[in-house]
Amino acid sequence: MPPATAAASSRSSAIWAAEPSEIGLTVPNRVWLRLYDRGRPRGTREHARARAAAVRAPANRLSTEGEVVADTNRGVVYQAPGEVTVEDLDFPKLELAEQNGRKLQHGAILKVLATNICGSDQHMVRGRTTAPAGLTLGHEITGEVIETGRDVEFVKEGDLVSVPFNIACGRCRNCKERHTGVCENVNRERPGAAYGYVDMGGWHGGQARYAVVPYADFNLLKFPGDRDTVMEKLPDLAMLSDIFPTGYHGAYTAGVTTGSTAYVAGAGPVGLACATACLLLGAAVVIVGDMNEQRLAQARGFGCETIDLSQHGDVGAQIEQILGVPEVDAAVDCVGFEARGQGHEGAQKEQPATVLNTLMEITRAAGGVGIPGLYVTGDPGAADENAKVGQLGLRIGTGWAKSEYFVTGQCPVMSYNRQLMMAILYDRVQIARNVNASVIPLEQAPEGYAEFDRGAARKYILDPHGTLGAAA
Repeated sequence: MPPATAAASSRSSAIWAAEPSEIGLTVPNRVWLRLYDRGRPRGTREHARARAAAVRAPANRLSTEGEVVADTNRGVVYQAPGEVTVEDLDFPKLELAEQNGRKLQHGAILKVLATNICGSDQHMVRGRTTAPAGLTLGHEITGEVIETGRDVEFVKEGDLVSVPFNIACGRCRNCKERHTGVCENVNRERPGAAYGYVDMGGWHGGQARYAVVPYADFNLLKFPGDRDTVMEKLPDLAMLSDIFPTGYHGAYTAGVTTGSTAYVAGAGPVGLACATACLLLGAAVVIVGDMNEQRLAQARGFGCETIDLSQHGDVGAQIEQILGVPEVDAAVDCVGFEARGQGHEGAQKEQPATVLNTLMEITRAAGGVGIPGLYVTGDPGAADENAKVGQLGLRIGTGWAKSEYFVTGQCPVMSYNRQLMMAILYDRVQIARNVNASVIPLEQAPEGYAEFDRGAARKYILDPHGTLGAAA
């Protein structure tokens, strides 16, 4: 045997004979146990004790100093309106505790590499939903597979993946027809589920160090190519779990295409993602309306026209100054139920129907209105009693008279995420730049939520393991 081969063989034998703590890896329980069992006599009391200790530790950081250090799970937890904290969490298991421990043999456990703060999370944190205290937040998840259930065939440990925020079974009628936002089997209360969101099935959120994903073969989007390329583009790829497909869905369903004129209401991360999607789809002119000048400047930075809605209440008149006509071909609501009025006085108070009524007015006859902005069935902090139960004062007659069409609801992420991934990997779009993605440690999530609530023109990416910081 050549010396190099002999050395490698000797090293391999030493690794499998050694304690896992001597190897210098991070592994979940089952992988740890496979390492521990290899080459050891079983059935002894010492072996049983060691296995029991491994199971009690949620995960193990295997040091080169020869000791096993518990790698605890940490996550962002909603406590009360205006208050989130970062807490120790149970390590994810491939089971459903709320269903008598039913095993998730179709699931996978991820080491979370990036998880974003979303405007939808902010609605809960502001106290504008019925979210319970103790809810682990987060539905925008990108990570590495570290464990799979026995029924998972195609996703493997070590795969880098994007997680659609919609949880879908892949088996029901809606999933088979690609309406994955309203899967019939993942929420006992109603169709549709998401991670870490109120009334969306009770699934734990992904703003954590580790997370579990059910129906892994169906839900996970595996990134192709070499790891270095994926890691380099991870801030862009992190937008595939929600805001980029959501923005694209709004633009696409509104009918944006080559040569279109489009109006996007809202210059938050989803609005900026939608404006990016409009340009990607070939729009001739994209106009973005908002009250936050920093966010409008971000939109102008990649080629959009803008309207300051804190100064101008007549959106049609402002559009006419840009286009020569007061209407656009397509319009998208990226604001949702916390909308305010427009103009000097209107902007001072909440008027939840403002955006939808404006879009019906400024969209041409037979044009489309996409509505990815979130609307809820219960809003305890609403400005009036009707809005508290999801009733808005819509002038639907305007839309009917103009034969406009409307598309609402959760974006079915899987309808778009693969194509958008390819656009990112082949440099057709720079979504992280356009939404001003900013990476912060997981432990700084409370500060990120507070800054976002104050109107920061940023999309915050939480970095649970320092992965993005190390890559930078």
